[in-house]
Amino acid sequence: MNDYSRSIILIPTLNEKENLKELIPKIFGLMPDISVLIVDDNSSDGTQKLVGSMKADFQNLFLLERKNDLGYGRSSIDGFKWVFEKAYDHLVTMDADFSHDFNVVPALWEQLKSFDVVVGSRYVKGGGVINWNLFRRVLSRFANFYVKIILSLPIVDVTTGFNAYRVDSLRKLNLSEIVSDGYAFLVELKYRLLKAGCRFAEY
Repeated sequence: MNDYSRSIILIPTLNEKENLKELIPKIFGLMPDISVLIVDDNSSDGTQKLVGSMKADFQNLFLLERKNDLGYGRSSIDGFKWVFEKAYDHLVTMDADFSHDFNVVPALWEQLKSFDVVVGSRYVKGGGVINWNLFRRVLSRFANFYVKIILSLPIVDVTTGFNAYRVDSLRKLNLSEIVSDGYAFLVELKYRLLKAGCRFAEY
């Protein structure tokens, strides 16, 4: 069995209580020695209370509560800073709504043996999306193609939030210089990592 004791999954949340009830036990069921950090943007549905109550069963479950400067990009950056203060080597970011398959995380870790950043891609062989209409599919493919060409990124799925990183690679960045949020944050982060000399793979 693989050792994930120096690996952590970062999940930014906003009102994800019902999803986390199911997701957290499944993650620890697959990877018992993994750590999970929930970075919550002041949810009103009891997300923080739920995570607090689940810590009794999952000792490596952590909660970072955010009250100000809310948004996906800021949540991710605050999560990165929290991870930097600990002894983790590998980090995966994913969403709580099951749009990212937690079962794939071990495969992403495996790819990090040879790469600095591994993208859990919708647009390579084996990837895909469900419950998207044709317009959304076309828009996403076009946007990713456009950004890839403009920024000369070596990946197809630029806007995904399902990514694995070597923590040392993230440390190369000046996180205070990142100003984007949402999908733009995901693009800017990958672009800055590329400029920092990181090696990319898609899975």
